[in-house]
Amino acid sequence: MTEMHFSLVRSEAERAAYFALRHAIFVEEQQLFTHSDHDAQDATAYSIIASLQNQVIGVVRIYETEPGLWYGGRLGVHPDYRRVWQVGRGLIYKAVTTAHSWGCHRFLATVQLQNVRFFKRQHWDSLEELMICNQPHHLMEADLNYYPPVEEPRIALREAS
Repeated sequence: MTEMHFSLVRSEAERAAYFALRHAIFVEEQQLFTHSDHDAQDATAYSIIASLQNQVIGVVRIYETEPGLWYGGRLGVHPDYRRVWQVGRGLIYKAVTTAHSWGCHRFLATVQLQNVRFFKRQHWDSLEELMICNQPHHLMEADLNYYPPVEEPRIALREAS
């Protein structure tokens, strides 16, 4: 298998592919949203993609709500690559280690119920159960000891998406 790459979105083409995959997963497939899954967090979020042979096959975003408190969200993997668990695992790792290198002291995410076990295997703890978009979720926290800071320069939001 060709090597997968995990990176911050930097080009308009990557940005378009990122949002197209999010729309396909959260609007069309899961029908969590009616027309668009865009929300206020997108204005301050950094988008991360998993790509394989120049195709975006996975997405996630990270954003800081207060100094040191980061969230991950809209984690999704193209249906053709869901059996390849390393896509989701790699996106989670890239998201948390990137935030950790940017001063994250706590990293949280709301995780759909069917993915809670997978996140627990990735060194996350469930803090509470929630209902979001009429679907059961868990508020979960990453164990930052498992996700060391990496060398990832923080780019201006206008350079990222």
